[in-house]
Amino acid sequence: MKGSRFGAAPRALASIGLAAILLAPTVSRAISEYQVKAAFLLNFGKYVEWPAAALAHEALAICVLGSDPFGAALDQTLAGRRVGSRRVKARRVADVSAAQGCNILFVSRAKPARLDAVLTGLEGQPILLVGEQERFARKGGIINFVEVNQKIRFEINESAARRAGLKISSKLLKLATIVEDG
Repeated sequence: MKGSRFGAAPRALASIGLAAILLAPTVSRAISEYQVKAAFLLNFGKYVEWPAAALAHEALAICVLGSDPFGAALDQTLAGRRVGSRRVKARRVADVSAAQGCNILFVSRAKPARLDAVLTGLEGQPILLVGEQERFARKGGIINFVEVNQKIRFEINESAARRAGLKISSKLLKLATIVEDG
């Protein structure tokens, strides 16, 4: 039996192209949960207004409190980025006392007693508190990541934001589920 007149090379290229098309959805799902959350943290900074005194530093500091679930994703997302005229930097902090100078503080999953201590220790400070555990925003955090239909969404507690002296843009509020204390 004779081969096709086009030869093996074009068939191989066609097979690679077909494989690429079939695998494309798999590749797009490879973006991790924490890459998405890192992008959200960066973008939250664009839609929140801080008191002037809270922005005394030249950089907008996005901090992670506790164990760091982001790995390199946060640093890679923030590399070379700016929010307005400010460059953005990532910091890791071990405890609440080290959170001074943070503009956005991501609180990784914590035991309830530790979470209460974090929220109490930072209450009223101009820090955008972002978490990812059940009832975080209802307990006094400002933004909480939640999963809805296998997508990352977020809740916002406007009262907690006001107590921290932060103003959240209506554009961001429209994308969120608004929750109250309690």
